[in-house]
Amino acid sequence: MSATTPQLYASLSVAIGGGIGALARYQMGRAMTAWMGPQMMTFFPWATLAVNTIGSVLMGLLAGWLVRSAPENSEQLRLLLGIGLLGGFTTFSAFSLELAMLIQRGQVLIAALYIMLSIGLGVTGMIFGLSITRLFS
Repeated sequence: MSATTPQLYASLSVAIGGGIGALARYQMGRAMTAWMGPQMMTFFPWATLAVNTIGSVLMGLLAGWLVRSAPENSEQLRLLLGIGLLGGFTTFSAFSLELAMLIQRGQVLIAALYIMLSIGLGVTGMIFGLSITRLFS
């Protein structure tokens, strides 16, 4: 086995999980639109709220399970399910896990700063990106 083989397996795990997660997110949006109707989905981002909430719950379950049971292939599962699947489904799950870890370590002020920076920079970045695209349209 060459030195790059573990990195290749890791990358493939993330890619496969990410593809499945992205597809699941897309299908969730389609299903919710069919269920609630396009007007309700336009009124409030229900699908995004749903995937972010579900993804956060699943990330918590996965992280807790990996820490407590520490299976032999936990790194491969972390890459496939945590970074890949849940990362493709929603990146909010990673944010939620990191925030929960800060709070559990008693770093409440850092957690508050992380919340403010994440939301502030995320929204500012989105507005900036939208503004740039409007300049060239």
